[in-house]
Amino acid sequence: MPQTDYDIVIIGAGPAGLTAGIYAARARMNVLLLEKAAPGGQIIITDWVENYPGFPEGISGYDLGEKMLIQAKNLGLEISTEEVTAMELSPGVKTLHLGEKTLTTKSLIIASGASPKKLNVGEEKFMGKGVSFCATCDAPFFRDKTVVAVGGGDTAVQEAIFLTKFVNKVYLIHRRDELRATKILQERAFSNDKIEFVWDSVVTGMDGFFGVENVHVKNVKTDETKTIKADGCFVWIGTVPNTDFLTNSLELDEWGFIKADKHMETSVPGVFAVGDVRDTPLRQIATAVGDAAIAAVSAEHFIENLA
Repeated sequence: MPQTDYDIVIIGAGPAGLTAGIYAARARMNVLLLEKAAPGGQIIITDWVENYPGFPEGISGYDLGEKMLIQAKNLGLEISTEEVTAMELSPGVKTLHLGEKTLTTKSLIIASGASPKKLNVGEEKFMGKGVSFCATCDAPFFRDKTVVAVGGGDTAVQEAIFLTKFVNKVYLIHRRDELRATKILQERAFSNDKIEFVWDSVVTGMDGFFGVENVHVKNVKTDETKTIKADGCFVWIGTVPNTDFLTNSLELDEWGFIKADKHMETSVPGVFAVGDVRDTPLRQIATAVGDAAIAAVSAEHFIENLA
């Protein structure tokens, strides 16, 4: 096989990428982890994590990500702040383009994660002016104000609860008549007198002069519309995979997530997908870490079997 720069390259430094890096570094593989932004992934903007084993009192997302990063660095993992813009994948050499620079690897682990899904109701002009996808980042800017939160899953409910530490009122808008969040989060939200639920409804638009002032809502069952006066709108309606750089090189599912088998291997031998970017029934820190352990060992076996 032709000489390559690395045995394994990992794309993304969230919990999945860092775990893959930890396993690969411990196996004494020649491994590089690439991250275009800050290591830690989405968990570094998560207020509190209560369902990751080993932390009975819970831990902040930032602290958990930092611990993973320190562990990876202590094992000698090489981490570089660079963005993959395109790639050519084959069962043999994988070539990655990082702007004007290229590198080659025998195996590739994609842990690029996912990004928040947008409402697409014209909120772009209010980004940073009332529209946010991160309560931990932006809640202090809305102290003693009224905000809208959109979504019904774990993230939406947990972040809405966090918002109540700062704001006077949260209108939680959900397109169904019941939440999808875990029961313990639902119980906390229902008992919080700062949260008012707006059921069976979707956001149809928003307006304001310098920033968000009004959020327009429609009931999906009755078609009734109303306007909520609010100073901000926080959106948690799901995620879209970060796969733009793949350039049609891997098989994806109908939502754009990477298809992978039980070994985390994709449609190209030696290329693995882990965490939020793959087609998985559950997107949690624990499942991302499990994916990554499997992928790192699978990548090691793949390299051992190369002629």
